[in-house]
Amino acid sequence: MSMLHLNLPSLVSGGSVKTGASSAATGTANSTTQQCYIHPVVLFSILDHFLRRNESQDRVIGTLLGVRSDDGRVVEIRSCFAVPHFETDDEIQVDMEHHGAMFALHKRANTREQIVGWYATGNKLSKYAALIQDFYSREAAPFSAVHLVVDTDMSDGQLPIQCLHGSPIGIGGHPENCLFLPLPYELQYPDAELSALQAATDSAEAQDGVAVLISDMEQLEKTINELRDMLERVTTYVHSVCDGTTQPNNVVGKYLMDMLAVVPKIDPKQFSTLFQTHLQDILMVAYLTNLTRAQLNIADRLQRIV
Repeated sequence: MSMLHLNLPSLVSGGSVKTGASSAATGTANSTTQQCYIHPVVLFSILDHFLRRNESQDRVIGTLLGVRSDDGRVVEIRSCFAVPHFETDDEIQVDMEHHGAMFALHKRANTREQIVGWYATGNKLSKYAALIQDFYSREAAPFSAVHLVVDTDMSDGQLPIQCLHGSPIGIGGHPENCLFLPLPYELQYPDAELSALQAATDSAEAQDGVAVLISDMEQLEKTINELRDMLERVTTYVHSVCDGTTQPNNVVGKYLMDMLAVVPKIDPKQFSTLFQTHLQDILMVAYLTNLTRAQLNIADRLQRIV
């Protein structure tokens, strides 16, 4: 088994520093990440890894995979995988063979995704964080590696997340001379993941812990009601600003302008006609689906009789 051994530096005569890691600087990347977008599936994978850890482990680490913009300043973290490790007070051992095999398998299924950084659980940085950051900076070269810290204690009922990147400090290019700086991040919800998260939220709020999947028509009705509620909130805010009862907000005003700019100008009667036509198409598809299902059930029962 191929293991990466990272030792904490110890002072020797002359004040120099000796380390078991390579002297590649953490900040050798040509471009520094400035914005991160995280998919919810990444957080679920990290939590699942933490729940399945060995009893002797206090935290877990793993590799983050995703895509970058052309200049490397924007990172979208799409998935991750666990990396076995063992740490003591003096060193940490990372299973490099497992790391390489998992990345090779993942690359066969997702050719566009690459190594963008690493994750760790806990409420603070580990003393080995700088050494691990140095390794992943070389894996993610020529770009900087992202470090995602997930606090699995959830003491206040929340899941605190820190998104960091390493910046070299001092002289000499030693990997342990690293300062972690915060990165702005956003949780990105694709449509498929958003539906799954909504179902999970509904099950958590239910008394029996079971979420019932609603039909297409019920989902459409729910979406229309939510849209109507949002429009009412926006209308109330705009009226309060025009009346002078609410202080105007430039950021909210810009968002409203951008929203109105993408809304097509269409006559209300024409919109009603198009909506009703689309609704009729949905009803027809649902009717044909139910009819086909009924015919298949009848054919299956006749086949059993014969």
